[in-house]
Amino acid sequence: MADPSTYRPAPGSIPTDSGVYRFRDEHGRVIYVGKAKSLRARLSSYFQDISALHPRTQRMVRTGASVEWTVVANEVEALQLEYSWIKEYDPRFNVKYRDDKSYPYLAVTMGEDFPRAQVMRGAKRKGTRYFGPYTHAWAIRETLDLLLRVFPVRTCSKGVFNRAQQSGRPCLLAYIDKCSAPCVGWISPEDHRALADELCDFLAGGTDRFVRRLEREMKAAAAELDFEQAARLRDDVTALTKALEKSAVVLPDGTDADVFALADDELEVAIQVFHVRGGRIRGQRGWVAEKDAQDLPELVEHLLQQVYGGEEVPREVLVPVLPAQGEDVAAWLGERRGSRVTLRVPQRGDKRALMATVERNAVQSLARHKVARAGDLTARSQALQELQEALGLDDAPLRIEGYDIAHVQGSDVVGSMVVFEDGVARKSEYRRFIVRGDVDGRTDDTASMHEVLTRRFARYVKDRDAEDTSQDADQPTEARRFAYPPNLVVVDGGAPQVAAAQRVLDELGIVDVALVGLAKRLEEVWVPGDDHPVILPRTSEALFLLQRLRDEAHRFANTFHRERRSKSMTRSALDGVPGLGETRRKALLARYGSVKRIRAAGAEDLAQTPGIGPALAERIAAELATTQSTPAVNLTTGEVLDEGEPG
Repeated sequence: MADPSTYRPAPGSIPTDSGVYRFRDEHGRVIYVGKAKSLRARLSSYFQDISALHPRTQRMVRTGASVEWTVVANEVEALQLEYSWIKEYDPRFNVKYRDDKSYPYLAVTMGEDFPRAQVMRGAKRKGTRYFGPYTHAWAIRETLDLLLRVFPVRTCSKGVFNRAQQSGRPCLLAYIDKCSAPCVGWISPEDHRALADELCDFLAGGTDRFVRRLEREMKAAAAELDFEQAARLRDDVTALTKALEKSAVVLPDGTDADVFALADDELEVAIQVFHVRGGRIRGQRGWVAEKDAQDLPELVEHLLQQVYGGEEVPREVLVPVLPAQGEDVAAWLGERRGSRVTLRVPQRGDKRALMATVERNAVQSLARHKVARAGDLTARSQALQELQEALGLDDAPLRIEGYDIAHVQGSDVVGSMVVFEDGVARKSEYRRFIVRGDVDGRTDDTASMHEVLTRRFARYVKDRDAEDTSQDADQPTEARRFAYPPNLVVVDGGAPQVAAAQRVLDELGIVDVALVGLAKRLEEVWVPGDDHPVILPRTSEALFLLQRLRDEAHRFANTFHRERRSKSMTRSALDGVPGLGETRRKALLARYGSVKRIRAAGAEDLAQTPGIGPALAERIAAELATTQSTPAVNLTTGEVLDEGEPG
């Protein structure tokens, strides 16, 4: 680790203005982003007395190799720039608020031609509206089942929808009045989108308006003696009322607010938030994070920054303590919302009572986390230390990369690279490789491992050299995916795989990366140049860490291999048309639905498809005419496929 004094800026060179600063490590990777009202005061605090800093901050300063800053006009600009840099660089020493569990959302895919309502987890997608998060997926399904009676939007998958379109027969949900069946034209695309908009408005909090409208329609139908329609509307009102009963009113003034509460100790902090829309609790969410040296106001500021970086900002945000620059944070939130946002600490009444409930949830969340993770941090530190000692490394391997090869009898060969930092998987750094094979066509494991590692480390050498010669200091190193090396490389296999990997490092002149192989049969650790493996104790935390890394690389490689193999298992008459690539094939299938319908269309009609010109349309028509008797087949089983299935 670096001596902080070697890169400490001269005190007079640091401005006293507001700004945002970045610490970089020896490879140019941004490891921490922060902002300060006075850059000189804040940066000087990192270098005055290292021993007085929080242990995590000490490690960050010693890992760093340089620091740079950007002056801004005010605190609001500093907040915006800090947020954008944290999002861009994902610095390892910035506190990350990780969910204490995976929360499901009720999502409506408004970006599709026929919007679909479904349960979704994970990263949010563009063009999709999300409601929640909910505590349980079954709660979403129960609520959605009630709402489909009033808002019968599509809930089926793309495959089911396409099959219904091709067959002209809707699914069961259409016959029980829980889908308007846009797949067979029972409703126009415009009317179906209007239904989806109404569902989104209801979920966003406009509940009373829909109930009152249905009640008016019910009374009007009864007055006209249309009792059957009145009974249906009565049942619709009952369904909406039941859906509303699932979320009790907690704020009678119908407020849209997010209520945050914290519970902390010396090392960690648990955060809970209740999402209140229209006065009702629409969802709950929680995080647990390392506390670092931040005080609570600074912690709340960073929390709001991360939460509302990609989420909708409500009209009111209730917090346990105000950030140090509360007015600036409120102004930043207002800019993201597009209107004024109230940021305050509730003092009395219903909002204070709700805050107390959220605080109790935070306390319980922290207690559960400590029971579940009591030995995790110690085990990770012990594993890294044991690896350092067993392999004779100068430092603990904070970044470890694992590699594996997957194929079936030499076909569809792929490679995987997984990354563990500080003993934890860092999935954003994972990479997949399609193995091309060498000039002799060899596809054995050692040749494949040699190719994968050559491509990875040749890119590292190229990016490293580009960084050394680059004159553009503002160009982010992270734009170059492999611009920094691991401390340790782990390959799946024994001495042959390790020898192939070591040959790559020797060919590229890389001497600062350690290498081992983990053989499956006896869990032996092979080191380059040694005739005998290193045997780690079966109860060793270091062995457990290597096994987790190896198994993750194996899982990641097999997943990619299955994807590749499934794409190559079928062939269609469209595959042999010169000049017809995957994008154009998808456009044709999306328009016509099947190869049979494409064959029936003339060249002039085919030319109306986006991306298909007259010459290509003629080739397609001619090719399909000559292959009319050749059905699509499964290459593995030989089974003849329905031409309605995309090739």
